[in-house]
Amino acid sequence: MDAKKTLVEFKNIVDPYLNAYFEKKAKEAGEIDIIAEETVRLIKDYTMAGGKRIRPAFLYFGYLASGGKKNKKILEVSICVELLHSFLLIHDDIMDRDATRHGVATMHERFKAIGARYKLSDDHDHFGNSMAIMAGDMAAAMACEAIFSSKFSPALIVKALNKLQEIIFITVPGQMIDVIMQYAEVATEEEILKMHECKTARYTFEGPLQLGCLLAGGSKKTFQYFSDYSLPLGKAFQIQDDILGVFGDEKKIGKPVGSDIIEGKQTLLVIKALEWGTKEQKQVLKKYLKKKNLTPKEIDEFRIVIQETGSLKYSQELAANFIQEALRAIKKIDCKNKEAKEFLVGIADYMLNREV
Repeated sequence: MDAKKTLVEFKNIVDPYLNAYFEKKAKEAGEIDIIAEETVRLIKDYTMAGGKRIRPAFLYFGYLASGGKKNKKILEVSICVELLHSFLLIHDDIMDRDATRHGVATMHERFKAIGARYKLSDDHDHFGNSMAIMAGDMAAAMACEAIFSSKFSPALIVKALNKLQEIIFITVPGQMIDVIMQYAEVATEEEILKMHECKTARYTFEGPLQLGCLLAGGSKKTFQYFSDYSLPLGKAFQIQDDILGVFGDEKKIGKPVGSDIIEGKQTLLVIKALEWGTKEQKQVLKKYLKKKNLTPKEIDEFRIVIQETGSLKYSQELAANFIQEALRAIKKIDCKNKEAKEFLVGIADYMLNREV
């Protein structure tokens, strides 16, 4: 199966459900206050601007793999993890000081512009950040509401809501580790992989798959096998994401190339280059980490060091090893649906070679 093509097809299927949900919530918010309605519409614009809908896809195929049948109600509830994604990204953008996401202005930048336009504050940055934090909170509430209002049984809804909170509870410490490492400006490979597991693997792969399994009434064994598959897959995904953050195409990845360098992120690429680099190479890395307004030439110099130290090759090989671990785990899963099995295998292959 061409997993990339499947993701595109699934996005076309699920986006109308996501769009309809936002319209419904905007109407409800309008009855409260015009600010609430405008915030829902800003969240909608932010969410619909890009993204592959990989999390709803994992929930959906996890449901099919566990014995669930194709129906409207699983598509309606699958949007909960995309709303969760927007909640976490909105807050992440503030912490990373990113101005764009998926080629559009981030939430705090949009509110910053609104504050400036209407002269609501002398401190436009603080106003933008404050409003964006609340917008993120609103997206989190909608993620829960999408499950609560679904057409599944009350017992399954309670289990799914509990699982959603568990995902958030595990993901937040991963983000905390990320922030601490940026300020400490030092990290170990073990710490970085732990951060990848908590921050990415749990909410992007394991959580959605297990949510689908829960809603299908899947077995405890399948639930566990989804973890064995998704945790190494998530680590590989994030390692690839960090590589693309330095070597990718800005138009394809949807955010500025080099933003990780500007933020001084302690990625596997960085720590291995610092560990193996010469004195001169280390000086280049330290010179550009956290440097504002990096030029294309400076980014190229940074890339050369990452390549020459062997850090890029090491990261690529480690990601490949994690993918193989995930593929071995798939063989243990008793998939009830052929399409779901093909997707899980195909997405692992896609992750290894992805460019976006």
